[in-house]
Amino acid sequence: MFRLQRGMSLIELCVGVAIFAVLAAMAAPSFTAWIQSSQIRVAAESIQNGLQLARAEAVRQNAQVQFVMDAAYGWSVGCVTASAACPAVIQSRPASEGSANAVIAASVSGAGVALPATVVFNGVGRVTPLVETGFAITNPTGGSGMRNLRVVVSTGGQIRMCDPALSSSDPRGC
Repeated sequence: MFRLQRGMSLIELCVGVAIFAVLAAMAAPSFTAWIQSSQIRVAAESIQNGLQLARAEAVRQNAQVQFVMDAAYGWSVGCVTASAACPAVIQSRPASEGSANAVIAASVSGAGVALPATVVFNGVGRVTPLVETGFAITNPTGGSGMRNLRVVVSTGGQIRMCDPALSSSDPRGC
């Protein structure tokens, strides 16, 4: 008479664990690159959102509002001339929040500048003075497979995120 077997044997369990370990070892490099790309994207989206907030507040308050980016302290948005209606700090984001490995570099009209970097929007949402400002977000500790990003503020006040690795003919490229 046959005995009904329930569960699995030790050999079957060992084979299953070995297959899982091999698959996990194969997926680890891709997962690491994905995590690092996600940190770069979070930092870029944060900068883009801060710039859009500064532009919107400048139009709403009809005043000069500045976005200040500092690698050590993060970014802050506030009025250039503080008043009761328009505070010196409207919103800020600490550098330690969210994207520990992301490194930010600023450029004004294509030339690199040291942080802190300031972008000032006037009451109609245009950049003053009329210079294009860019923020390059990278992860120097990461390996290959990461997507570095750039946030660009045009002289007209347009704010966009782009990928410098893509050609300028691609809408996602810089």
